Amino acid sequence: MTLNEQQALLRRLQREQAAGVLHAGVDEVGRGPLAGPVISAAVILDHRAPIEGLADSKKLSESRREQLCDHIRECALSWAVGRAEVAEIDRLNILNASLLSMRRAVEALEVTPDRVLVDGNRCPELTLEMTCIVKGDSHVAQICAASILAKVTRDREMVALAEEYPGYGFEQHKGYPTAQHRESLRRLGVTPHHRRSFRPVAELIADD
Repeated sequence: MTLNEQQALLRRLQREQAAGVLHAGVDEVGRGPLAGPVISAAVILDHRAPIEGLADSKKLSESRREQLCDHIRECALSWAVGRAEVAEIDRLNILNASLLSMRRAVEALEVTPDRVLVDGNRCPELTLEMTCIVKGDSHVAQICAASILAKVTRDREMVALAEEYPGYGFEQHKGYPTAQHRESLRRLGVTPHHRRSFRPVAELIADD
């Protein structure tokens, strides 16, 4: 999609929203980590209660994400979280597991949207009308909200996992393949929460 085509799409979506069409934004977090689930969120914002400061979750500080997450849960017309667990990631591959988590998030919404706006270039399997938007978490408020909700939810889970498995540093790297994480894997071994289909983990298991 060219820049002009994307701008035209965004203008059309704005007109739909002004006409009362319900848009659900969907985004996922957790494709890259070596451990933990992939988590998606779906959010339908209430135009009567706009939320200031929505942006791509990666561009916000942790404290700001936490504040906005609570605000989204309080003010959104509907929101839901979907997930795919480590066993599903290893069985399906990370792309298909991510799409599954998106589908589960949308299906868990208490309000049925008229259109689902998905961040990226692949849509999950749904009977609803869907539109993929590359870098949608930088342009579409509903997707920004979903991005924030998904990231805060997953980060909180990884902090809790750090208490169960001390020494891995999950509270810091959130499962991503940092040097600290790789070193702790070599030193402490693979936990049930690590993705065995991911190369660094698979190689460690093979060496053992």
